[in-house]
Amino acid sequence: MSGTAAAIPGAPAGVRRVREAPLPDFPLWVHPEWQERFAWLVQGTTGRGPDRFDFGLFGAVPTATAQERWRALRTVTGMAAAVHARQVHRAAVLWHGSVAAGLFVADDADGHATSAPGVLLTVSVADCVPISLIDPRARAVALLHGGWRGVAAGILEAGLDTLARRAGSRPEALELHCGPAICGACYQVGAEVPAALGLDPGPSDRLQLDLRAVIAERALRAGIPATRITLSTHCTRCAEGAFWSHRAGCGERQLGVLGVRAG
Repeated sequence: MSGTAAAIPGAPAGVRRVREAPLPDFPLWVHPEWQERFAWLVQGTTGRGPDRFDFGLFGAVPTATAQERWRALRTVTGMAAAVHARQVHRAAVLWHGSVAAGLFVADDADGHATSAPGVLLTVSVADCVPISLIDPRARAVALLHGGWRGVAAGILEAGLDTLARRAGSRPEALELHCGPAICGACYQVGAEVPAALGLDPGPSDRLQLDLRAVIAERALRAGIPATRITLSTHCTRCAEGAFWSHRAGCGERQLGVLGVRAG
């Protein structure tokens, strides 16, 4: 086997790439098309910001500081409650009905879904993919933590199943966006990773993997039209310091966020 990195094929035909822009007063990068089309939706990915907004709950951030940052996030998004969980790179997705105001931290899970207004779904990322699924008709949403192990375990399919069972969502009516994450050029993996994802690694033992493109291909197979799938152009590792990157040695975390506005 060769030690040269070989590239796994890129995004499927018809899937578009978009570039999120930050809000003027808070380090939250939002999907420009969704912001224009869906006034009922809160969506985005936090970034470093001027005062290094680390949203990690299970690291070195003092409790009081973490609480203040999460409070600020709820305020700027206009959401009374936020939900989070300890992520374990698997495929459990939690459905949330009404949630008391404040921050609710659930047991092990890598995805959340809701149709309840005022509930902000969150996942912690720092190279992994924040996957947003929305059903504009039902106004139901799911937010998934997409590391390669979770994608291989079926986190996307679990999110689709949760929306189908709880909100009656059909894949052809859904929209999917893969937010800021490590890009294919920066993400070098061993042959075991594409093998776990059902891809042919070819003769090389080192590969460049575009995980967002892999997720898009899975979404197409599940029935989501290519015209309803978008991928962020932002790379967490080579995005000029806008985001935290685990591969670059950062211990901090940003958040993918998604929810239905109240009122």
